[in-house]
Amino acid sequence: MDPRNNPWFFLSVLFLFFSSKTHLTIAADTISVGESLTGNQTIVSKDENFELGFFRPGKSLNYYIGIWYKKVTTQTVVWVANRDKPLLDPSTSELRLLGNGNLVLFNQSKTPIWSTNSPSNTLNSTEAFLGDDGNLVLRDGSNPSAVIWQSFDYPTNTWLPGGKLAFNKRTNQSQLLTSWRNEEDPAPGIFSLELDPRGTSQYLIKWNGSQQVWTSGEWNGQTFNLVPEMRLNYIYNFSYVTNENESYFTYTVYNSSIVSRFVMDLSGQIKQLTWAEKTQMWNLFWSQPKQQCDVYGICGPFGSCNQDTLKCECLPGFEKRFPKDWDLNDPTGGCVRETPLQCGRKDGFSRRSNMKMPANPQVLSDRSAEACEAACADRCSCNAYAYGSSGCSIWDGDLLNPQQQSNDGGDLYLRLAASAIRIPEGKTKKKSITGAVVGAIVGVVAFLVLALVLIWRWRVRRSVGTSKTVEGNLVAFTYRDMQNATKNFSQKLGGGGFGSVFKGVLPDSTAIAVKKLEGLSQGEKQFRSEVSTIGTIQHVNLVRLRGFCSEGTKRLLVYDFMSKGSLDSNLFHPKDTVILDWKTRYQIALGTARGLVYLHEKCRDCIIHCDIKPENILLDAEFCPKVADFGLAKLVGREFSRVLTTMRGTRGYLAPEWISGVAITAKADVYSYGMMLFEIISGRRNSEHYSNDEKIRFFPTWAATKMNEGEEIISLVDNRLEGNVDIEELTRACRVACWCIQDDEAHRPTMGQVVQILEGVLEVNTPPIPRSLHVLVENQDKVFFFSESSNRSSQAQSNTTSSTSSQAKSTASSMSSKS
Repeated sequence: MDPRNNPWFFLSVLFLFFSSKTHLTIAADTISVGESLTGNQTIVSKDENFELGFFRPGKSLNYYIGIWYKKVTTQTVVWVANRDKPLLDPSTSELRLLGNGNLVLFNQSKTPIWSTNSPSNTLNSTEAFLGDDGNLVLRDGSNPSAVIWQSFDYPTNTWLPGGKLAFNKRTNQSQLLTSWRNEEDPAPGIFSLELDPRGTSQYLIKWNGSQQVWTSGEWNGQTFNLVPEMRLNYIYNFSYVTNENESYFTYTVYNSSIVSRFVMDLSGQIKQLTWAEKTQMWNLFWSQPKQQCDVYGICGPFGSCNQDTLKCECLPGFEKRFPKDWDLNDPTGGCVRETPLQCGRKDGFSRRSNMKMPANPQVLSDRSAEACEAACADRCSCNAYAYGSSGCSIWDGDLLNPQQQSNDGGDLYLRLAASAIRIPEGKTKKKSITGAVVGAIVGVVAFLVLALVLIWRWRVRRSVGTSKTVEGNLVAFTYRDMQNATKNFSQKLGGGGFGSVFKGVLPDSTAIAVKKLEGLSQGEKQFRSEVSTIGTIQHVNLVRLRGFCSEGTKRLLVYDFMSKGSLDSNLFHPKDTVILDWKTRYQIALGTARGLVYLHEKCRDCIIHCDIKPENILLDAEFCPKVADFGLAKLVGREFSRVLTTMRGTRGYLAPEWISGVAITAKADVYSYGMMLFEIISGRRNSEHYSNDEKIRFFPTWAATKMNEGEEIISLVDNRLEGNVDIEELTRACRVACWCIQDDEAHRPTMGQVVQILEGVLEVNTPPIPRSLHVLVENQDKVFFFSESSNRSSQAQSNTTSSTSSQAKSTASSMSSKS
């Protein structure tokens, strides 16, 4: 006899419900006809991947029926039933499966507020089943394959593996992923994702339900054209299906142990995330649009996204419309005026510099700057104007998407009430009465300020000559300052293609490193502008720029002095003593990767280092790695490739695309990093001869071969470590190094993925051996780093890249990952 038909069974369930304060799970993963969930009752999928029940988001007082991950410690909801009809008391509400086959949610007044609205049926065996894929299914209990309704057909903000996002060609309706309103309100937000209803194979993000603000580009069979992150996709398997009834995408995860979700986030970005059990955090795999400030309307009307802080702020003269929503990461309500406009010439304009202009301007031709201002002033609906090389532009109505930038953009003239930008007319008479008093006070203050400035300058001259602080925290040193600090450049620390580095000491006993740049052609104004930009870039794994000198043709950069010197001086030590143990080496590799991630992905403009090598990785007193010279590629500009090809000691780190003449991307740094990582592992230069059984080996080739053939890799480690290494970390390092030096840059990981691999968040399979490594061994008489002749080096570089990697073509299918 089925216990669910036994009255004693129901009595025991009721007894447990009223006597226990813990979560009560009924019938495991199923709700049968006549059964219901109430209070803290839940059902859990078979393998305990997902749980269904009442939940309360954040500190909200409202409750909802939803599905969340059971094993993820941070409650992460993937589906909500009553997202715009919250409940106040779950103990008097219930989710019940009725006899007509509908799953219905009743509030505390026993009024239905949500239903599956499935076709009525008289099946007594209908049941609601929660699967391990997170799909809630109404089905015929006697025939589980007969699906009546499923939550996968009605996604909210999350697309789970195995689900689909479709466009129904018969009804012309799209399945939408719609963001939450804010962190505590799952009601439909302002951003949504859908498959193009025009029939193309691309996804669109829409703002306010109508305006298209982003596209993925069309599907080419493997990736979306405008989502380059998918080119090295070794976690997800996407597929596109189209027929006479519908078009849709679906995806699965190569490794079933990975916990993954695809979200239309309330930030306006679509995000692919994986759960890392080790760190107990969700890790971002990729997102689009990539930068928060690129999201259309993210800051709402009269809100501005700051490119430096990536946060929304109100334009001057405006205040937050809904401050509580801003606190919950929902600034889309925007801002309102602090003081209403009077209209006409009674209002004024406030200039905002370095602004990216708002969306949807109205361009007026043949207008002077004065006529442009008048045109806006004469229209009560005009809220701003701009005048520049492109002429006159005015904006009626709400201003959307103005962005505050560091040093780019133009001047935006924002319309404000007169009282907000100048003294009201009623006080003009008082100005003449108090003018004399104010003038006297200003005169005295000016005298005192002048005296203080003179004293300050006298003290500064005693310490650092005529140096002065410029934009940010940078100091503009004089050349004489640097001569005194370095004792006329007497203590040389090293040199390279950009110039030599000297040790110095400032009058306050601060140790510095001074780089004398050579071969720069920029004018002083351009040089100062570029250096000021670089000076704003700060990260724990980047060497801090303290200041600069620009006098005539003399160009100097002043950095913090790193007491442990460069990585190469510590790594390639001639003695048998070990300076860097394995733990330190691994942290150096990881820290360096994090610094490059910041340059590639976190800066407003991607900065490609172009010269990653041990000499450019400096170590502080705690052996924390600092990437040096990261701004020199930006400073040298288009001449950089010429500089590189004449530099000694760098050729072994050059990516093949440098020689082939194609455009250089951040993947060139990835290649160089991979070559350097091999040297961190071995403790010797890749270019040194490795002999075993009288056979000469190029180390990266040897390492790639041993990994590919499944041999023990402990022999790859610096023998001075005497085997004291973490095998798991060594395996990660060897594999990621070989992936980094693939011939085709599309098959190399990003530096962000490198960090995830080294942290253990992602696990990669054994990489193929790049074809170019075979060429290096086959033509070792011509290998460039065995010769000091630049002519022979150039010839060898051509040989190095004469063929493409055939093995790397299958990287997407040969790599896998797991959390």
